[in-house]
Amino acid sequence: MGGRRRLGRRFGWLWAAYAVSAYGSGLGFGALPLIAVLALHASPAEVSALSAVGPAVGALIAVPLAPWVEFRRKRPVMITMDLTRCAAMATIPVAYALGRLGFVQLLVISAVVAAAKIAFNAAGGAYLKSLVRPDDLLVANARFESTNWSSIAIGPPLGGAAIGLFGPVTTVVADAVSYLLSALALTAVREREEAPPATGRSRVRTGAALDGWRHILGHPGLRALYLNNLLVAGLIMATEPLLAVLLLRQLGFAPWQYGLAFAAPCLGGLIGSRLAPRVVARHGRHAVFRTVGTLRVVWLIGLAFVRPGTVGLVTVMAVELAIIVNMSLYTPVLATYRLEHTPKHLVARTLTAWSIGQQASIAVLTTLAGLLADLTSARTALTAAGLLILTTPLLLPRHDPTPRHEPEPARKSGP
Repeated sequence: MGGRRRLGRRFGWLWAAYAVSAYGSGLGFGALPLIAVLALHASPAEVSALSAVGPAVGALIAVPLAPWVEFRRKRPVMITMDLTRCAAMATIPVAYALGRLGFVQLLVISAVVAAAKIAFNAAGGAYLKSLVRPDDLLVANARFESTNWSSIAIGPPLGGAAIGLFGPVTTVVADAVSYLLSALALTAVREREEAPPATGRSRVRTGAALDGWRHILGHPGLRALYLNNLLVAGLIMATEPLLAVLLLRQLGFAPWQYGLAFAAPCLGGLIGSRLAPRVVARHGRHAVFRTVGTLRVVWLIGLAFVRPGTVGLVTVMAVELAIIVNMSLYTPVLATYRLEHTPKHLVARTLTAWSIGQQASIAVLTTLAGLLADLTSARTALTAAGLLILTTPLLLPRHDPTPRHEPEPARKSGP
């Protein structure tokens, strides 16, 4: 089967680095807001700022980083970003032990980690494209996707238990160590990476940071998928705080029930990601974009009808499971298409532009959904998000506008 295909030793180390980092982040899921509440007694406004402002600032920092990532060897960039995140996170337990931990420090760390994550993912995508054959990209992306969902299913419950037993900074230590282990795994890839032609240039032309958006918006298929992704990701993520308010405050669910409602359905990500290569082989990529791209959004409206008790808990889990199975099938196909239709000298900037746009969309739509909930109710805002997301399949491409293996365009001698 395609999912069992051997992709080589170098991919094995890259996958190991991704896995250890993903599981560390799973353990530390929501750690900074939790520390702000438990250790610093932060106000709701401060916690919201930590969740929204930090990543937004990190996205802004990532814009000028994109050309820097593009025109350097990708593995050293990934190692640098891992070590940066490790060092940033490690300052938290040190400051906590010394009694010097402050809210501003958490805000700065949130921004640094967000920027480093975007740069790491951009370099990782470019490195993956050079590491495996084009026919293996979907299998590789499916493996990353299954790892991501399994880490979300397992990490947060274990992290919550660890915090209860050992204190609020425990999962931050685990997250910091995971970045160090990820860097060590990447170091184990001994083969020397080919240097990009632009490496060593002292200057990058003005506007190079925007080339990722130019490529996305100039490519009919990528443009449609990008705009669709902005709305889908933003609307799905906007429902999370609304659902927390509805379940915990209004319907009286216990925290463990809330955690179970989100953790258990993540196992569906293993199903969807393993199915992706088979579904594409049997039905074609375009069918995945149109059919699965639609199926991943039709369930969200169900969250507006959640009721108290066991039936309500099962409803949330069923809706989340349906969304996650389809998302995990769709996402590796999208990631593969994006790499196939992006020239090598634009991969890092394109992936950076994609991540920044998605982060901005999540921030804006989450804010708007919160305002609507304040003016009306959480259930009304969930209904609005569920109805609006039903329009997003209209943005999906009606046909595959380019051949599967698009030739690399000729590039100029300089960036």
